[in-house]
Amino acid sequence: MTIKDVARVAGVSASTVTRALTLPELVHPATRERVLRAAGDLGYHPNRAARGLITGRTGNIGLLVPDLGNPFFPSVVKGVQARAHEADLAVFLADADEDSAAEAGLVRKLSQQVDGLLLCSPRMSDDELRSLAGDTPIVLVNRRIARVPSVTPDFPDGMRQAVGHLTALGHRRIAYVAGPRGSWANRERTRTLRMVSETAGVDLVEIGNVSPQFEGGVSAADRVLAASVTAVIGYNDLVALGLLHRFAARGVAVPARISVLGFDDIAFAAMSHPALTTVALPKELAGRAAVDLLLRLISDPGRPGVLRRDLPTQLMVRGSTGPANR
Repeated sequence: MTIKDVARVAGVSASTVTRALTLPELVHPATRERVLRAAGDLGYHPNRAARGLITGRTGNIGLLVPDLGNPFFPSVVKGVQARAHEADLAVFLADADEDSAAEAGLVRKLSQQVDGLLLCSPRMSDDELRSLAGDTPIVLVNRRIARVPSVTPDFPDGMRQAVGHLTALGHRRIAYVAGPRGSWANRERTRTLRMVSETAGVDLVEIGNVSPQFEGGVSAADRVLAASVTAVIGYNDLVALGLLHRFAARGVAVPARISVLGFDDIAFAAMSHPALTTVALPKELAGRAAVDLLLRLISDPGRPGVLRRDLPTQLMVRGSTGPANR
């Protein structure tokens, strides 16, 4: 089937079919609906390469993550992929392996093959990101800087929920195992935790910085125990699971001796023993929302103001937290 076949069935010109499929905002809604119905009935699929020559767009978007081995990011990828499929876009995926220098190189390579980029928890500096955003449509996920569109969880509210839960259980001396020093999410969590702890009268002990992986939690566990705290918050669930593992190896009962709380709510959080109490972040929703922002940015690059989405968080109470050991 060709555009001419669709035009004949829809009762319009071939150029109207082209506009309806590539620049739908320029076509009357009723006409566009007639064209789409005809294309669907005939099983017509536009040629991507030909459409790219007309619109100047590739029909591709890029997604860059710092570590696909971290179970947090595949959930974001799933959300991005689902929304991109709905918008008839292909997704090019790259893993920077927690290397900010590699990130910059990957962005430059991907930008030549895509219409826009989604950068998930990028490790690059603010200045680098602003410079890249000046050349290519970019949306940040789990990172916020001025003048660049972003999708971020409500970390302050998530941390308030976490501390409120622990203080309600009687915990007054709490440790925080911090993540990577260059991580925006870690800076936000640390900043909010300090404010919330001060307001709640909590004695906060900061430990770190550790890698955002299982081994990071294992390496910090002995220092947590030496700090004589009754509860600990891990930078993310992988760090919290590492803490649980090391506590079990030392015969430290959780939550009878110490409560453990994480961030992210990855699938493994509910599978651990005890199951991990954590702050759930809307990972798939973040991926979908980021694609929506990128589509708006691509279609209207001159749009005034910065596009931004804040997403809700939710405390998931499980077996790793309990009353403070007096």
